[in-house]
Amino acid sequence: MGDFNSIESIKGLDRANMLDILLCLPKQCNQAIVIAEKFKYPSNYKVKNFSNIFFTGLGGSAIGGDIVKTYLSGQLRIPVIVNRNYDVPEFISKDTLAFVCSYSGDTEETLSAYKQIKAKGAKVIIITSGGRLGDLSEKDKTPCIIIPRGIPPRTAIGYMSIIPLVVISKSGLIKGQDSYLKETIKVLTKLKEDILSPTVSTERNIAKKIASQIHDKFVIVYGAEDFMGGVVTRWRQELEENSKILCMGGVLPEINHNEITGWEDVRHLSRDFTVIILRDKDEHPRVSRRIQISKELIKRKTDNIIEIESIGKSLLARTFSLIYIGTFISFYLAILNDIDPTPVNNVTYLKKELAK
Repeated sequence: MGDFNSIESIKGLDRANMLDILLCLPKQCNQAIVIAEKFKYPSNYKVKNFSNIFFTGLGGSAIGGDIVKTYLSGQLRIPVIVNRNYDVPEFISKDTLAFVCSYSGDTEETLSAYKQIKAKGAKVIIITSGGRLGDLSEKDKTPCIIIPRGIPPRTAIGYMSIIPLVVISKSGLIKGQDSYLKETIKVLTKLKEDILSPTVSTERNIAKKIASQIHDKFVIVYGAEDFMGGVVTRWRQELEENSKILCMGGVLPEINHNEITGWEDVRHLSRDFTVIILRDKDEHPRVSRRIQISKELIKRKTDNIIEIESIGKSLLARTFSLIYIGTFISFYLAILNDIDPTPVNNVTYLKKELAK
């Protein structure tokens, strides 16, 4: 078992230096703002004509759409849809503002979706670090925002969420986000320096503490649909990709209509389960009550229940606080599991087989 309190042990496992990338998230978020502010919003993308906002992407390139969708659910008057597929829905039209997101620029599903979105006449903005999608943007003269290369796609969360958020703000669909973005970076910086850094002892480091609690457990992450839907997805993805464990995720109130029944008979397996519940001060009061009752039911099968409160005043800061805590939990769990958090060998194998 690796030692996350030893920098030498971390460096021995973290051969691609993911830790350095994670510590730079506040800086990445600030850089994302600068990149987005420099982007010249197309004058022919008329706000009054938009009937929906559409994101298409996969994995770490799609999660930004999930974050934007849940964050803006109480601000936008038009729906936000996130697509993870080769094909796109029939409703895509010239009245769609479409963000085509692929960090590498070579994701085959996203390239397929891009061609269909263009054919339907949607107002497209590409976010990528280059690749074939970058080449197509030049060929098609499609507005494109280029982001820095050289990091795993899942660690580009700042670029993939904050850039479209700023662009949507520039479009006039939502009010300016400056104060919320400043607070978010401030909260992330404080979390990094005072709580999440490997130099912070386990007693004071919530990520180390929880990584120890969930080590060798099957993890289930729950949160309120209101604002935490995208965050729950992010937690599940990072525990799977960084820690290399299977993980489940669900949102309330939906799980109270199906999944909670599954807790009736988990028998001997329940001692290996750990439930993490993501909480937010603005969750619906009835959802808060549902969480309390759900905990009572789950406790009949396992005592391993952990609650984590979001940090910050604005919803954006609170959202990113939970994302950042989850990121470091997945990193420290990888160290405990004696594995390098960066490689995703099964994904690499799958892509090679598909390329044959």
